[in-house]
Amino acid sequence: MQFIAYPDAELMYLALAKQISGELGAFLRRDGRASLCVPGGTTPGPVFDTLSGVDLDWANVAVFLNDERWVPESSPRSNTRLLRDRLLRGPAAKARLVPLYAPAPQPEDMLKALSDGIAPHLPISVLLLGMGADMHTASLFPGADLLDQALAPDAPTLMALRADAAGEPRITLSAPALRSAFHTHVLIRGSEKRAALERAQTLSPREAPIRAVLDTATVHWTE
Repeated sequence: MQFIAYPDAELMYLALAKQISGELGAFLRRDGRASLCVPGGTTPGPVFDTLSGVDLDWANVAVFLNDERWVPESSPRSNTRLLRDRLLRGPAAKARLVPLYAPAPQPEDMLKALSDGIAPHLPISVLLLGMGADMHTASLFPGADLLDQALAPDAPTLMALRADAAGEPRITLSAPALRSAFHTHVLIRGSEKRAALERAQTLSPREAPIRAVLDTATVHWTE
């Protein structure tokens, strides 16, 4: 794990956006296409704001979420809604959004169709993750009903998980799908999450799911 501490949030957001855009650009020049997998929540919003204005061949970038709450895009709790508002605008509006939600009562009903949509864009070119104070990442929550299966080396790309801390049912990339990424960045803020990160390094992925991706990650932190 590489750990970078920044003196302030603005510098961190700008530096991270620059690094991600550079990595995407390298894939686009080499392969003609790239994939970017990102978290929901408000913390990465300023990174998205900067990335959205970067001059890239966005038409050949596939963008998809680490995970999604099983709610329609009209819900204020939709990560997809946040993604459209903060990243998929300006030049980045040309990117291809690969959905992690489709209208159905339960995420299990759409797992195969959504997995088929993600498959052409794996392995992930650039992965940005967040982490909760409980050391979850994506929707891999400690105590989730199918966490052991989601952490297993042979886990399918997408899984439906439920956890008390998650609220709604979730659909999430599994640990091996996340570990497939060529470049992995974890974005966290505050002393509580830094302490959680340090604790996670002493625990198993079952106790601290973020541990499943830390070995190859660059962690970006500021107060």
